[in-house]
Amino acid sequence: MVHVETSSSRPYHIVIFGASGFTGQFVVEEVARTVAEGPKGNLKWAVAGRNKQKLEKVLEQAAGVLSKPELRTEVDVIVADVSEPDSLAAMCKQAVIVLNCVGPYRFYGEPVVKACVENGAHHIDICGEPQFLEGMQLNYHSQAADNGVYIIGSCGFDSIPADMGVLYTRDQFKGTLNTVESFLTVSSGPDGACIHDGTWQSAVYGFADSHKLQSLRRKFNHKPLPPAASKLKRRSALFYSNEIQQYSLPFMGSDPSVVKRTQRFLVEEHQDTPVQYGAYVGIGGISNLLKLMFVGMMFWFLVKFSFGRNLLIKYPELFSFGVFSKAGPTRKQMEGSSFQFAFYGEGYTEEQDPSQGKPNGKIRTLVQGPECGYVATPIAMVQAALTILNESTAMPNKGGVYTPGAAFAKTTLIDRLNKHGIQFSVV
Repeated sequence: MVHVETSSSRPYHIVIFGASGFTGQFVVEEVARTVAEGPKGNLKWAVAGRNKQKLEKVLEQAAGVLSKPELRTEVDVIVADVSEPDSLAAMCKQAVIVLNCVGPYRFYGEPVVKACVENGAHHIDICGEPQFLEGMQLNYHSQAADNGVYIIGSCGFDSIPADMGVLYTRDQFKGTLNTVESFLTVSSGPDGACIHDGTWQSAVYGFADSHKLQSLRRKFNHKPLPPAASKLKRRSALFYSNEIQQYSLPFMGSDPSVVKRTQRFLVEEHQDTPVQYGAYVGIGGISNLLKLMFVGMMFWFLVKFSFGRNLLIKYPELFSFGVFSKAGPTRKQMEGSSFQFAFYGEGYTEEQDPSQGKPNGKIRTLVQGPECGYVATPIAMVQAALTILNESTAMPNKGGVYTPGAAFAKTTLIDRLNKHGIQFSVV
């Protein structure tokens, strides 16, 4: 049985763990903006992390940014540390949902997941690391199911727009959708854009350990998905996309892995027809292409060796041409940035038998939103939590480790995101 109610012993709907981190501070602000959307118009929440003074400082900052002085006194502070299991257990016992903002998750994520599963708190993260996400599914799904706990990974920009975007495209298509390709483009304003180096660190360690992911996947012993009537052709490692009119390459993040896991869940649990998915990202014109090739060659060489990884971690701005930085983006840079996913789907219209011939129908949808890392990600994460709190009857009827699409397919999460600036539309 899954529970989403507060009680005298579990007083908080939401506890933000890692609230004083770079992303955590923006999650704090987003929760503060949306308290009226909690159950019965109320949301009880707290912040948690290692350092009480830093947590108080984040609340002070949010109070100033949002002109909500009550944040200084009305939001409780919990001291908890990933290296101290008892402190994590105490935190999880007090929360209905833990929003875990502490990464890289491959180093710091599992103790929090374990504490949530053992102490009855649902867990939401914003991880883009397939090895962690799939490892948690392998190791904790059955225990989470037994304990009625939802462990829902990748609930930020990785990978709610992609995962829910594929489901949205499927639901809008009149017939049986067979394939979807997504093309991500990111825009910045006059102040430019950059990404905090926590994401860079996750990428460095993820590529270094990529060989371990294959052996992890073999442990699931998955049966093959039903064969598709028409197979999706994979694009080359670098190509010019006529769809978005720029050079593109396969998207290296967690989206393909997350979408495939969602499709497998929908086949196994609901006997749906799986949608094949290809994810790509636009990189712009020839100058960006040359720059990326140079960065890519250096990255691939250095990531193989420990001294190289240390260099990449120590000097993110140098090795990424300023795309990643230890300081992260300014608020002005965030205000000027946005993203767009264009989804191109093909399938069989209602009149056509999928077993006969090639797909005869097409659909194009968009998911558009504000700056992806620190504006869209907090929105997606917080709306995922509010969906659990308000729509538990539309969620899976038992606990477990889920992707966003598996967890939220039957909820109004997309409508909630639309109201908060992450827009889903048919073109």
